[in-house]
Amino acid sequence: MMKTYVIGDLQGCAHEAGLLLEKIAADAHAIDEARILFVGDLINRGPESLAALRHMKTLSETSGGRVEALLGNHDLHLLAVAAGVQKASRSDTLDDILAAPDLDELVAWLRRRPLAMFVDAHLLVHAGVPPQWTATQTMQLAAEVETVLRGDGWADFLAQMYGNEPDRWDDALTGIPRLRCIVNALTRMRLCWPDGRMDFLHKESDKGPEGSDLLPWFDVPGRRTADVTVVFGHWSALGLVLRPNLVGLDSGCVWGGKLTAVCLDDRGLLQVDCPEYREHGGKK
Repeated sequence: MMKTYVIGDLQGCAHEAGLLLEKIAADAHAIDEARILFVGDLINRGPESLAALRHMKTLSETSGGRVEALLGNHDLHLLAVAAGVQKASRSDTLDDILAAPDLDELVAWLRRRPLAMFVDAHLLVHAGVPPQWTATQTMQLAAEVETVLRGDGWADFLAQMYGNEPDRWDDALTGIPRLRCIVNALTRMRLCWPDGRMDFLHKESDKGPEGSDLLPWFDVPGRRTADVTVVFGHWSALGLVLRPNLVGLDSGCVWGGKLTAVCLDDRGLLQVDCPEYREHGGKK
């Protein structure tokens, strides 16, 4: 029986990804006996973004559907910079990709990746799921953005993607505000207010300020995805989270932590130690 493994944020740590894939191959007895899913942020901040992206593209295209990667906020940022609708930031490590002769092929592959997956009663997203959404709704809303990213108007959408508003989901949202809210939830969210409003100010801690009502999105009372297991990355300050219905996989590879894979079938944990490619305190 094929096992399913989910891997946390790579962020350009291609060497460590190779080591972790070797561990998965040993655990599954053969790499082609494993389904391997990445929760996004394949690139940026780390030392080998181009190598990481090329490797993931090759694995995906030659695996017969066994290897897939979600889109994270850094992956979307690369698409926007490559399309010329957003400037690179000083902390980006995307120059090798942007200068690569196969940039167009890499961009074409990346913008066709999903924003959410539902696998064996597990809902996979990069960052989080608003408390108002069910698992079914999450997949439907992710598909709305995926359709735009795969269409001719993808660059125009990315030019309007940035911004923190609207910060709360409403079924009546339409157009760009609706798509932006979906993207922010699935690729940027960490903390929420009890009414489901998303907070984007507090990026580098595992909780809100002392005395505030901010909660991790998954601890908001009444969260409608509590009936499935949600698997996510994006939150290195939080680190590895293993609860009965929650798996957090960003264990800070690029920040000197570990690159982590979890087997969904038995909760087996595979990890690789990582050098501190970036000092803590940088933008995550």
